[in-house]
Amino acid sequence: MAEPLDLPFDPVAEARRQWQAHGWEDAAQGMAAVTSVMRAHQIMQARVDEVLRPLNLTFARYELLMLLHFSADGSMPVTKASRRLQVHPTSVTNAVDRLEAAALVARRPHPTDGRGTLIEITEAGRRLALVATERLNADVFSAPGLPARRAETLVSVLSDLRRAAGDFRSPVALRQR
Repeated sequence: MAEPLDLPFDPVAEARRQWQAHGWEDAAQGMAAVTSVMRAHQIMQARVDEVLRPLNLTFARYELLMLLHFSADGSMPVTKASRRLQVHPTSVTNAVDRLEAAALVARRPHPTDGRGTLIEITEAGRRLALVATERLNADVFSAPGLPARRAETLVSVLSDLRRAAGDFRSPVALRQR
């Protein structure tokens, strides 16, 4: 787990106080929100990395494995994976390169698009994805650092932010085809 800083004060609250003291009252709340989310990301990332590192996975590679695992036939084009993971296609290609080198995914020709390529999860990839999921569920996801009710509130607030940023239109999850 990430080493606690155990500071005697909240640096974000102090930064907000400084913002206000310097005449930036209208931006102080937003600065505190952004800074808090960024620090929370660091804390969560450290916890996830601690679980995935022994499996030679990054969270990006784990997400790709799980996306393929959940897909109907275990494969999809890079462009579709990119959209679903909300990252640039180059990032997906980089993850595919690493996963392919570890025999966790394979590239294969797209059956209907002669120029396209599908990425397909291998049996080894499925097994590793499930092992990683079991460990993440036990060590991170089942205890994210907030009580369940607060975690649900956090998800709701961040969903509002993501929707407003254009990540998605509908609050309803779609079934993968």
